Amino acid sequence: MKKAIAIIVSVLFVFAITSLSFAADATKAAPAPAPAEKKAAPAVEEKKAPAKVKQVTGEVTAMDAKAKTITVKGKKGDVVIAVDDKMMAAVKAGDKVVVKYTEADGKNTAKSVKKAEAKPAEMEKKAAPAPAEKKAAPAPAK
Repeated sequence: MKKAIAIIVSVLFVFAITSLSFAADATKAAPAPAPAEKKAAPAVEEKKAPAKVKQVTGEVTAMDAKAKTITVKGKKGDVVIAVDDKMMAAVKAGDKVVVKYTEADGKNTAKSVKKAEAKPAEMEKKAAPAPAEKKAAPAPAK
């Protein structure tokens, strides 16, 4: 019985020493990935650069030529969007527009501004009945 206890204690001692050596190897290897993380960080910043394109459809409620912005009243509220001179010249206050824009650093920048098609004209087309086609009379049976 004393021999069995002595063998078990010696085996546990060997496992304890071995685990300490593995733990020491792990702490030596830990500083090596730190420079790799620093290299990975700029890559993450580059991935954040492409902003998601958003769209708002609504009426132009205000235009600021000095700040080169337009305010579009959409379903979710007013959106202030920075535009270039060409886009600003294409619309005026009161126009229905569809604006595709990106948001970066809290600033909305227009990618495209297009006038929305008039819905009343579409409704009139749908309301007008299509011309009825004459059905051919069935041939008389003989």
